[in-house]
Amino acid sequence: MKDILLVEDNRELAELLQTFLEKDGLTVYPVPTGEEAQAYLKENSVKIMLLDIMLPGMDGFAVCRAVREKGDIPILIMSARAEKDDKLNGFGLGADDYMEKPVDPDLLTAKVRALLQRTYGTRSETDYLVSGGLTIDRNARKVYRDHQAVELNVKEYELLLLLAENPGRTLHKEYLFDRIWGMDSFSENQTLTVHIRMLRNKIEEDPRAPRRIQTVWGVGYRYEEI
Repeated sequence: MKDILLVEDNRELAELLQTFLEKDGLTVYPVPTGEEAQAYLKENSVKIMLLDIMLPGMDGFAVCRAVREKGDIPILIMSARAEKDDKLNGFGLGADDYMEKPVDPDLLTAKVRALLQRTYGTRSETDYLVSGGLTIDRNARKVYRDHQAVELNVKEYELLLLLAENPGRTLHKEYLFDRIWGMDSFSENQTLTVHIRMLRNKIEEDPRAPRRIQTVWGVGYRYEEI
């Protein structure tokens, strides 16, 4: 997971900001257009988005609206459009902060750090398990697919986490059942099959042709990172 998705079409400015942010220990993925930002977020997770408004094609306000409709990534707008109406529009669309250009790199870094601290606290990368567009927040016991919350019951969550923590390994049905339901459980082994089906319905693009949770016939299940 990258810390920052930087959406800025001015290549020189993007390189400057990336250099400053990376010197502060942050990881940055730069893109020059809103369309590329959306494409990146379909397959990847980030902690915060830095967003220019005056972009070629899809402008920053449209990007902010689209991203906010699908999730709650913190968004910091950077723009030369400093009118009150522009700022109100940005905040109205869900931006968390708004900086006027020219941007002071030191101030930007401080704002990014403050926003990350306010949103994520002191939590480390190990609190998250990221696989493609799927993010498992271990502390909050929540799952996100393409930045949108996935509603899982307790057993679904525990089963998904166990599988995802062992990518590429075939886990036997008996092992999965014992770990999730316990050897002394009154549940039947068929319960595992039912929960696998429910999980696939919630996290797979096509549950009938699953890519993440693979069936190993006669043995168990294997989680594949995509």
